[in-house]
Amino acid sequence: MRRRIKKLSTQIFLAQLVILTASMAVGFALFAQTARSNLDSDFQSRAAGIAQTFAAMPTIQECMTHPGIACDVTIQDLASSTAARTGAGYVVVIDMNRVRHSHPNPSLIGKKVSEPIMARDGKVHLGIDSGATGVNANARVPLYGSTGAIVGEVSVGIQESSVSSELLSELPSYAAWFVLVLAIGTLASFGLASILKRRTFGLELDEIARLLQEREATLHGIREGVIAVDPAGRISVVNDEAQQLLRLPAEASGRRLEDVLASGPVRDLLTGTTAVTDEIVVTDDYCLVINRMPVTLGGRAHGAVVTLRDRTAVEGLASELAGERSLTESMRAQQHEFTNRIHAIAGLLELGRPGDALQYVNEIRGTTADLDQTLRTHIGAPQIVGLMLGKAAEANERGIELVILPETDLGEAPDRVQALTTILGNLIDNAFDALAGTPGPRRVEVSVVETDASLTVTVTDNGPGVAAGEIPQIFSNGYTTKRGTLERHSGLGLSLVNNTVTKLGGTVTVSDGPGASFTVRLPRASAGFAASALVGDRAR
Repeated sequence: MRRRIKKLSTQIFLAQLVILTASMAVGFALFAQTARSNLDSDFQSRAAGIAQTFAAMPTIQECMTHPGIACDVTIQDLASSTAARTGAGYVVVIDMNRVRHSHPNPSLIGKKVSEPIMARDGKVHLGIDSGATGVNANARVPLYGSTGAIVGEVSVGIQESSVSSELLSELPSYAAWFVLVLAIGTLASFGLASILKRRTFGLELDEIARLLQEREATLHGIREGVIAVDPAGRISVVNDEAQQLLRLPAEASGRRLEDVLASGPVRDLLTGTTAVTDEIVVTDDYCLVINRMPVTLGGRAHGAVVTLRDRTAVEGLASELAGERSLTESMRAQQHEFTNRIHAIAGLLELGRPGDALQYVNEIRGTTADLDQTLRTHIGAPQIVGLMLGKAAEANERGIELVILPETDLGEAPDRVQALTTILGNLIDNAFDALAGTPGPRRVEVSVVETDASLTVTVTDNGPGVAAGEIPQIFSNGYTTKRGTLERHSGLGLSLVNNTVTKLGGTVTVSDGPGASFTVRLPRASAGFAASALVGDRAR
């Protein structure tokens, strides 16, 4: 079985060698054909010269003017000697009656030729003659008599074997030049194959094809968006996930990022020049984690690689987990508080002061039980109850009074319960942070009202409020006025609320200071809310 050549450099070299050899062979054949044609023309011209010299001989002219038996012998002798001396194949003298007066074959002398007298017009005629003596380079010239009139023609032929011999004697030198050119081309092909080998990092064709297949499978199979940008800012590689997360057009490859992305934080991050690590950006549809790594090779910038990770579902689960954690913390705090109160009651009873113990129990029932009773009376959804209990425990630790307004009315299975959890949690956290450092009584009021047409959430605090000039900016991704430890929210809370509300077709409004009141209105879903994510549903 024939061994297959796998090395890329060898394949390139052999392919170019075959092409060069075939090209040189065709060129040499064409050159030989041209040389043969040129030699034919040269020998025809030589035959014409011999014929014109012979026709100018006075003896020939006189004999053809006054023919006789003796003249025929003279013409034949002169023709034979001229042919032998010049190397011509024949010298034939023909009169105007087409009768031969000389010929290499004496038996044809005195006989007519079949062709007409071509030199009758007084011109020299060149061509290839296939006559009785074989193929010859032929020339026919007019023969003038002693009186100046045309009395016949002289036909001289040089055999083609002489032409072939001349060509064969010249071809070796030409062949040597062709071989030299082929050798130079072979060396150039070998050098080019070596250069291409280095440019492909030593990879063979099969390896390059396999790498391309693996790259395509990897790019379009991973669940992270990948974008490669060249030094000019044009997209050189983009996979399906990146196109979906950024809503890029199908023809995005080859275009500049500025041309396919709307202005905003995403475009600012992707078109920057510095490295970006785990930057969280909220778009209209997704919560993205963006990484951007500039690529440098040999000290020169070669663009950048951007990865995009969808954290939409993760943020939704984190929000749900935060609600569960708040409930757990609330129960832990209540258990700790309950233990302390039991110890206090047991101590009063041991001291023989049952009246004081009864009074203490009545105080407990009238304070801590109020919030639990309010939640269970006005809110039926256990997820929201757990969230509010957790927020109440946090408010107690931070010295904030959390009040559930009496108009609150929420059923056991409200529409968009996960989105509601996200909205409530972020708005209450924002209210708590706004009250940080505020002197005097600090109070946060919450109401959730569900009707047949809409769901309205209101969170109000008595803090400094939002300046009128800042209202258009507070819902922007990353915008925050918090400092110190409160910067942990990174300006995402209100952005998440705004994106969630917008995605669900609702509205969010805020009053300016003093004090801030955020009001969210969500339309009721026509069908049950299925798998609401942090910023909208997403089919996986």
